[in-house]
Amino acid sequence: MTLERDPKDFSDVEVGEDHVLAHDVDQEPVEANRRLFEGSMMKFVSLLAIVYSSFHLYVLNIAPLETWSFRIVHIAGALVLGFVLFAGARFVSAEEGSARHRWTTWIGAAALLPAFYVLYQTFSFWQMVQNGAMRIPVELETWHFGWPLLAVTAVGIVLSWFHQRERSRFSVPDLVLIVCSIAVAAYFLVAYNTAMRMSTGTSFAPVGISFAAVAGTALIMELTRRVAGLALVIIGLVFLVYVFAGPYLPGFLGYPGLSVQRFFSQVYTDAGILGPTTAVSSTYIILFIIFAAFLQASKVGDYFVNFAFAAAGRSRGGPAKVSIFASGLMGMINGTSAGNVVSTGSLTIPLMKKVGYSKKSAGAVEAAASTGGQIMPPIMGAGAFIMAEITGIPYTEIAIAAIIPAILYFASVYFMVDFEAAKTGMRGMREDELPKLRTMVKQCYLFIPIIILVVALFMGYSVIRAGTLAMVSAAVVSWFSPNKMGVRAVLHALEIASYMAIQIIVVCAAAGVIVGVISLTGVGARFSVLLLDVAEASQLLALIFAMFISILLGMGMPTTAAYAVAASVVAPGLVQLGIEPLTAHFFVFYFAVVSAITPPVALASYAAAGISGANAMETSVASFRIGIAAFIVPFMFFYNGALLMEAGWIDIARALVTALFGVYMLSGGVMGWFADVSAPWLARLMLIGAALLMIEGGLVSDLAGIALAAMVFVMQRQRKGRVAAA
Repeated sequence: MTLERDPKDFSDVEVGEDHVLAHDVDQEPVEANRRLFEGSMMKFVSLLAIVYSSFHLYVLNIAPLETWSFRIVHIAGALVLGFVLFAGARFVSAEEGSARHRWTTWIGAAALLPAFYVLYQTFSFWQMVQNGAMRIPVELETWHFGWPLLAVTAVGIVLSWFHQRERSRFSVPDLVLIVCSIAVAAYFLVAYNTAMRMSTGTSFAPVGISFAAVAGTALIMELTRRVAGLALVIIGLVFLVYVFAGPYLPGFLGYPGLSVQRFFSQVYTDAGILGPTTAVSSTYIILFIIFAAFLQASKVGDYFVNFAFAAAGRSRGGPAKVSIFASGLMGMINGTSAGNVVSTGSLTIPLMKKVGYSKKSAGAVEAAASTGGQIMPPIMGAGAFIMAEITGIPYTEIAIAAIIPAILYFASVYFMVDFEAAKTGMRGMREDELPKLRTMVKQCYLFIPIIILVVALFMGYSVIRAGTLAMVSAAVVSWFSPNKMGVRAVLHALEIASYMAIQIIVVCAAAGVIVGVISLTGVGARFSVLLLDVAEASQLLALIFAMFISILLGMGMPTTAAYAVAASVVAPGLVQLGIEPLTAHFFVFYFAVVSAITPPVALASYAAAGISGANAMETSVASFRIGIAAFIVPFMFFYNGALLMEAGWIDIARALVTALFGVYMLSGGVMGWFADVSAPWLARLMLIGAALLMIEGGLVSDLAGIALAAMVFVMQRQRKGRVAAA
């Protein structure tokens, strides 16, 4: 037996509260919705998506492109595809028609004229440069490019908020935004491939760079609103307001100030939008999204889920335990926690409900497990590569350091699930409901792509080369299975990879705006000073303060963007406290990850609630409780470096054993179940206290924790006897 996904499932579409997929108000998959375009439009969209993914593979493996140029095209392509696939407003049915919004179509059609004129001007600028011009005339940049670009961009964005159309028709206001996106990219390609690039951030910078950056930032924010909701947009706008309001603010928030032209001439460079977040999304993230698409197209990804069902489905609460393993495997490849929920949860959540889990619990387990996939080595949802990019620490060192924290997190979620299943008397799945383990073992060769990826990385191959080898191996391995990948399947994989990538690319670009504000205004350094002041009173208090800031900054963002922002604000302050860079960045990374299950803005929990049919806020609270260990583990490896492999093997082994014991007690205390019987409040508090004693990692505190746990065990055995007698 093979468990099949819901045909409506599409692996990596994250559900934002304010966006609408360009084809259905019910958030149907992009892949299915894309087919709602008719005839030649459908073929054009497919071709565009295939070209976009193929372009990245070509540049990354065969013919490298100049860095800034590659990133500019990378963002522009995502904007073009995004404005095709994601709508700015709700759709109307065919019966209603689009007549009532015909005025937006006519205004959009009129706006196309200046939009194409602006695009033509970028071509004329290129001709000037080719003819030896050292600088573009200011009048042309201002009146024939800059102001018209800002005007039509603003008109296109506003029109898209009001324009409602039938699902099978293309939007004229969105076409205006597509032309503006191409014009912005074209101008930057012209300007940044000349000596003008060296003038960014100075008074000598061409004014056209500022105009293009303002328009480009607005386009990025608009598409971010559509694909990820308003949370990240609001945070980005707050930071942008700070750039110009900062000089008037008191205390550590104040700074000398930047002019509009100076700031925007630099924000669309590697100091901001083209910086670390886009660097990672244009290389590692896009590569592994294509790899995930190959796993999906070849059905190798489904094999991971089926193998987990065959191995763990029979145990009590089986589907919940399966979601832990399956989400860990798939989540490390996916770039978003909520995307992982949509991918694996469409299969595991209904099965959890079938064996007795409530809607709330089923969604919460999947959200917590999918979030844990982001801390699962070796890929860590691309987080390992961003950390390596920011810190300069070798990737292999980061992946090795992540092993024990990931074990602790998933062990904690497993204990939580097992205790709840025991407490409520849930069953496992029947033999006839599961794939045959013997059949799954015979197909274990389908693990080869993951094995090749891990081995290649640790043999010293570049991430790009290792990912490409794994991708090719997925296609090759499929020929030994019933789902052979031919040319059509390969093209299909490239196509869906582009759709999957849009969201995380544009969100990384939006995070780049925030990172640019932090670096250009120096607010990160001032925050570090504040953190040092707090640490004078208590280092633990400073860590708790850093935890809250990391979670707050990460709310509403996918993991990669959340970590990139938190690493710019919080991590430097922790390093100045004397904490090792690896520990500081892991501390920040963990809390950026768990922001996806932290109320009130918990994207992974919201996505799970959408599948389970539960209340979104109740699901987020339940997933927060199940993933509670993730809020303790960072303090554990802060006080005990052995948990990050920074010690001898004996110390590492002792730290792992005591930490596992600690999260076991923590799980028992939180769930109210220990030693095969429900635990009263006193026992629960004692268990949580014992778990906290295990945090420091010292011999005395460990022994005290064990002694306290032993007392609870004796109390619980006596309670079990009384319950049995009663």
